[in-house]
Amino acid sequence: MKGIDILISPPVAFVLFLIAAALLFRLGRRMAPKANNVGGKLTSYACGEDMPGTKIQFGYRLFFFVALFFTIMHVAALVIATVPSGKIVLFAVLYLAVIFLSIMALVTRD
Repeated sequence: MKGIDILISPPVAFVLFLIAAALLFRLGRRMAPKANNVGGKLTSYACGEDMPGTKIQFGYRLFFFVALFFTIMHVAALVIATVPSGKIVLFAVLYLAVIFLSIMALVTRD
């Protein structure tokens, strides 16, 4: 039984599946037809027009903006959802006001 326990441990199972995936990849590569560069077959296609290849640099500015908004809103929801009843609710209202100000600063930035 010890041999089977070792085979189902996560690191060993990962290596075994990695080997199986590599074998399937090699089998698929052998079965696939060879690519021939005939008449622009390997060039980019845009509705029959020739498109010169250009390098596009994507930015993460919008991603970070949305990620920060998402994080602020979900942390605020978690904190407000776990506030106990009593006088401490006033701190929750203050916390919501600060969250509102931080969201407004994020949205109205230059």
